[in-house]
Amino acid sequence: MTESRNRPADRGPWRLDPELVFLNHGSFGSCPEPVLSAQRRLRDELERSPVRFLGREIMDRLDDVRARLAPFVGTRPADLVFVSNATSAVNAVLRSLALAPGDEILVTDHGYNACSNAASFVAERAGAKVTVARVPFPLEDPAEVTAAILSAVTERTRLALIDHVTSPTGLVFPLAEIVQALKERGVETLVDGAHAVGMLPLDLDALGAAYYTSNAHKWLCAPKGAAFLHVREELQPQVRPAVISHGANADLPGRSRYQVEFDWCGTDDPTAWLAIPAAMDFLEGLFPGGWATLREHNRELVLGGRALLCEALGCSAPAPEEMIGSLATVPLPSASEPAEERSPFDPDPLGLALFEEDRIEVPLPPWPTLDDRNVRISAQVYNSADEYRALADALARRLAL
Repeated sequence: MTESRNRPADRGPWRLDPELVFLNHGSFGSCPEPVLSAQRRLRDELERSPVRFLGREIMDRLDDVRARLAPFVGTRPADLVFVSNATSAVNAVLRSLALAPGDEILVTDHGYNACSNAASFVAERAGAKVTVARVPFPLEDPAEVTAAILSAVTERTRLALIDHVTSPTGLVFPLAEIVQALKERGVETLVDGAHAVGMLPLDLDALGAAYYTSNAHKWLCAPKGAAFLHVREELQPQVRPAVISHGANADLPGRSRYQVEFDWCGTDDPTAWLAIPAAMDFLEGLFPGGWATLREHNRELVLGGRALLCEALGCSAPAPEEMIGSLATVPLPSASEPAEERSPFDPDPLGLALFEEDRIEVPLPPWPTLDDRNVRISAQVYNSADEYRALADALARRLAL
């Protein structure tokens, strides 16, 4: 048994493989048993009387979840709708834009590939274009992010698609400053906050972004398929879901078309959304100090893991601590395999060896090109310092450092 497998097998209510060092909570999260049990109870209730549950009660049930989630993210229940994932929300917003030929959508090179693809698709159909802001990494100051984004703004920029927490580099962008600076230049912001809810405290009304989406299945530990979209009130009439269904011509007193359309996009399983309060209750109860203590615990854990990796790899921390939440990325030595022989979807040989031989699950995102590799670690309460040490040792051994 390798050193990386010498770890406590008991992860409490998380059902992760006890023989696997799981340092990739950021990709899809992991749902603990109490939350899965709550979802099972909801599914049982749905199947006992599907028409009552889906046909008569679903909107009121979603209202109850909105009422619980809204103060947690700093907004009104009326401004929230539920979606399956942040990518779906980004698609809905982008496809709702009235772009003209020559208009520009601004993204960054730290953005999530799926959402950048959606921006390219929408721009191409409208005769518009996507402009990419090149944000440095490593970097020394969050002001470098704001400066890079603003330098890419032109008089034709209509929308900026900005990550709150970047997927390939694990950085917490200075979002409030970015949104305000863009607004001063007449540019609205669509925030891909996929990682944010549960990782960071949110005050969406104070932020003032036009659109904000986040995945509840990541750091909120809700079941897969739970996410939300927030749209500023005056923009809601223009935002339509990617799937047009009965809500397009429904007139329900006391409900906006915005919520009516998103609340029903066809028959689906809404129990992931309805289990969000159970996930909030579970995580809030993990520490006496509630959410603030949980967030700080995970942040200290990932910063400690980053320090171990930097020591093993012989490098400096690539970003200031203030830009770290529960994710951290460290550059690796360049891959020996030429990029032209691989595609972004080919498994990284190093990543496969870590998983299959060392039993460590960790992403090695190729960024900014396929010739460049990074290691991105996550921190959730089921992780331990020994796991990051095992990863550091395995990387040092495999990279012959």
